[in-house]
Amino acid sequence: MRNFFEIIKEGLHFNKFEVGDLVVVEYSCPLEDEHLGLFSQSDYLVHVLSGKKTWKTINGVWVLEAGDTLYLKKGAAIINQYFEEEFCLLGFFIPDYLIQECLADVVGKIPIQHNEEAFQFTAAALQSNHYLDGYFQSMLNYFRGKEKPLDEILKIKLKELLINVICSDENPVLAAYLKSIALAGEFSLPLIMETNYCYNLSLEEFAKLTHRSLSTFKRDFQNYYNMPPGRWLLGKRLERSAQFLLGESANVTQIAFDCGFEDVSHFSRAFKQRFGCPPSEFRKVSA
Repeated sequence: MRNFFEIIKEGLHFNKFEVGDLVVVEYSCPLEDEHLGLFSQSDYLVHVLSGKKTWKTINGVWVLEAGDTLYLKKGAAIINQYFEEEFCLLGFFIPDYLIQECLADVVGKIPIQHNEEAFQFTAAALQSNHYLDGYFQSMLNYFRGKEKPLDEILKIKLKELLINVICSDENPVLAAYLKSIALAGEFSLPLIMETNYCYNLSLEEFAKLTHRSLSTFKRDFQNYYNMPPGRWLLGKRLERSAQFLLGESANVTQIAFDCGFEDVSHFSRAFKQRFGCPPSEFRKVSA
């Protein structure tokens, strides 16, 4: 999978502002693949200016068109592209430490209810309103200017956005999640694993998502799950594929891809070893 955050941060041809790991970008998609996998070790927000694109995560699908806004938690997604119209977005890659900085002095003053969904959701659509429309227009004005705005201004604009999101009655799950980040220390390893295991990410990429070195990731994983990450990932992907074979009409190749397997032959061998028969036979016997 491609690292969306690093593509933007390291790309020289994007119109963007950076403050540390905060990246604000006006982005016209240069990628020509109809389907592609992307992941980011930072949360990110996309506001579509033109065109159409679909984000698919483990627990939802969002079709975004001009005027739509989506907040995505750090993790992976499959993107479907449409080429009838040029796709352009305003994007914000937001590191945890800046969420903490922006909300530290206000999160305790705002009544935000605990919400269990805050730990399971992968993305949340923001409803369009006059405030958000005005906010995104104000950010576009900085891109139209001749000079980069001061770092302090960009941080203030991010704080403005985050405070308004958590104060809105329209985003209770997202507000609860942002509060948890503002009050948290190290990011939860199991939350990342449970919402991203079905993507073909390397252990190094999983370590990035959990903001750990590879060695620390492996150690923390072993301590939590009592098994190596490779074995756990294979088991979770095979369990998911068995559920799909029983409840989905997609072919075996598509199911293998949707469950994080890059090689169908490897998937079939592993499936047979686990369940005693190949995927196609398992589907027939269980029908």
